[in-house]
Amino acid sequence: MLTVRGVRRSFQAGERRLEVLHGVNLDLAAHGRLCLMGSSGAGKTTLLNIIGLLDRPDEGQVMLHGQDAWNLPSSKRAGLRNRVLGFVFQFYHLLPELDALENTTLPARLAGARGAKLREFRSKAKSSLEAFGLGQRLHHRPGKLSGGEQQRVAIARALLMEPQLLIADEPTGNLDRATGDRVLDLLFEEQQKRGFALLLVTHDQRLANRCEQIVHMEDGQIQADSTTPIPH
Repeated sequence: MLTVRGVRRSFQAGERRLEVLHGVNLDLAAHGRLCLMGSSGAGKTTLLNIIGLLDRPDEGQVMLHGQDAWNLPSSKRAGLRNRVLGFVFQFYHLLPELDALENTTLPARLAGARGAKLREFRSKAKSSLEAFGLGQRLHHRPGKLSGGEQQRVAIARALLMEPQLLIADEPTGNLDRATGDRVLDLLFEEQQKRGFALLLVTHDQRLANRCEQIVHMEDGQIQADSTTPIPH
C-alpha cells in the first residue's frame, strides 16, 4: 500500500539549512495498522505531510500502490489526496460556518460532486454520523459540539470518500482519556469494517500497543521498527 524510500527534507533557518528528515524508509501493508512514535521535533509531522502529499520531499520516493506519487502531475496528486488518502488531525479543522453534515460532505463537494451524486454522498454522510452517535447533532455547527463530537465529525469526513490510507496525527491529543479511548475504538472499528490502512501518530504507548507495527523516530530517522499482534 505505502512504501517510503530515502525521504529527505530540509528547511532554511536563517543562514543555515536544517535537515529534518535523513533518508527515511517506511512500509505499510494494505489493511495494516502502523503507529509512528517520537518526541516533538523528531520529524513525524514533516514525514506525515510528505506521505499525505502536502509537502514535497527534497529527495526520495512515496509509493502509493506502486505509483511514485511525487512524480505525478499535480492534478493527479490532488486526486490521490481526495480519493485515496484520508486525514484526521489533533485539531479537528472543521469549518466553523458549516454544520456537522456540511463539514462531513465537504470532500465530495471539493471532488466536484453535484446533483444526484452529491445527494448520495450527503445520505452516506448522514448515515455515518448517525452510526457515530451524532444523529441529533447533524445541523449543529462546531462551536456547539464537544471535542469528542467534533473529532467524530472529522473521522466521518475523512472516511466519506472511502480512503485506502487514513493518516491520523495525534487524533486523541486534544481529548481527555475516556473520550480519546472512545474515539480510538471508533477509528479501529471502522478500520476493521472498511479495510483501510491506518498510519497513526501518538505519544501514548498504551494506544500504540493496539497497533500491529510500531515505528520510533528520533532526529529525523527511523530508530526502531517492531511488529506485534494486535490485542483483541
